[in-house]
Amino acid sequence: MIFYFKTVVLTRILEKSSCMKKLFAEFFGTFWLVFGGCGAAVFAAGVPEIGIGLAGVSLAFGLTVLTMAYAVGHISGGHFNPAVSFGLFAGGRFPAKDLFPYIVSQVLGASAAAGCLYLILNGAGAFSTEGAGAFATNFYEMEGYAGRSYSMAAAFLAEFLLTAFFLIIILGATDKWANGKFAGIAIGLALTLIHLISIPITNTSVNPARSTSQALFVQGEALSQLWLFWAAPIAGAIVGGLIYKFLLQKSEE
Repeated sequence: MIFYFKTVVLTRILEKSSCMKKLFAEFFGTFWLVFGGCGAAVFAAGVPEIGIGLAGVSLAFGLTVLTMAYAVGHISGGHFNPAVSFGLFAGGRFPAKDLFPYIVSQVLGASAAAGCLYLILNGAGAFSTEGAGAFATNFYEMEGYAGRSYSMAAAFLAEFLLTAFFLIIILGATDKWANGKFAGIAIGLALTLIHLISIPITNTSVNPARSTSQALFVQGEALSQLWLFWAAPIAGAIVGGLIYKFLLQKSEE
């Protein structure tokens, strides 16, 4: 009886330890995504003559996911994004009971990264909340790149479609029938392509945690528009997950 009790207690401790490692992996993975991607946007994109531009920012976001997918993906699955967690749940790859703790870890990691970016920018007196996309926030119906202002509907559609295809790529690249060793590369390149397409439209979200972290510091319009950058990516991710599960996933033979 005593041996059984000790075994049960030890099992519970190990389960909790494993769960915490997953949550820390999501925290640090999302931290790196925001610090690397948004950091590239606020520090390096607009530097005259030697700046990395929109293509460089797109690559930076892709590289953050690629590097962390290999670093901690084997621990937590490498979501780093609430929409990805919902999409994997819809695709039958992730349990519902883990959704809330994963999302909390992701938002906390993203917010911690944004806080570090804020402190560094403030060190040069360069933090600003003025204009569309300030501090790498997402936006719509505001004059942004090339003087264009995309409507709420256009922004929603772009975020919805891009997140749906992102989930199809993730589910396909990590399918047991696929070559999993290259999954991180495919996913990282997909995120790069997504940013190349949509930075001029919404400053690219496809990730509610990334949108939330920046909006918390800018406040104002960025916070009032934040709902779209939760609703569209999550809806798109769920649809993408369902498409892969029911229309694309190879059946057992």
